[in-house]
Amino acid sequence: MEVVLREVHDSDLPVFFRQMNDPEAARMAAFTAEDPADWDSFSALWQRIRSSQDVARTVLADGDVVGSAAVYGEPGEREVTYWVDRAYWGRGVATAALRGLLAEVPERPLYARAAADNQGSLRVLEKCGFRITATARGFANARGEEIDEVVLSLKG
Repeated sequence: MEVVLREVHDSDLPVFFRQMNDPEAARMAAFTAEDPADWDSFSALWQRIRSSQDVARTVLADGDVVGSAAVYGEPGEREVTYWVDRAYWGRGVATAALRGLLAEVPERPLYARAAADNQGSLRVLEKCGFRITATARGFANARGEEIDEVVLSLKG
């Protein structure tokens, strides 16, 4: 399977919106929008992302839109985030997408956060060189409760 990144197109947004409203995927990601079904908030968020200095990319697998990957935040505190359609989990898509994003954004350090029980995402991050540096607790909108999370970093 060929995984590539490209600029985000307007036509990608409805796909991202559908993916982020998959209940099982949202529960695994845990830290989602307060109301993921609010198209106006979703659309406004993506407008801000696309007009900022953040790096946001659409993830394509064999030409199909299967997710997004981004680096955002202030210099020295920038974080990575990604979302891959559940139908593509366990097939190396997230790892390939994150590796591509890291090649495109060479600045270090970079950080990531994940629910402590999201073993798939933790595996992806560790395969890409991130290491756990801290633990925290945070409110997970998709679960409606505070949960454990891990903070990871990728050094230069």
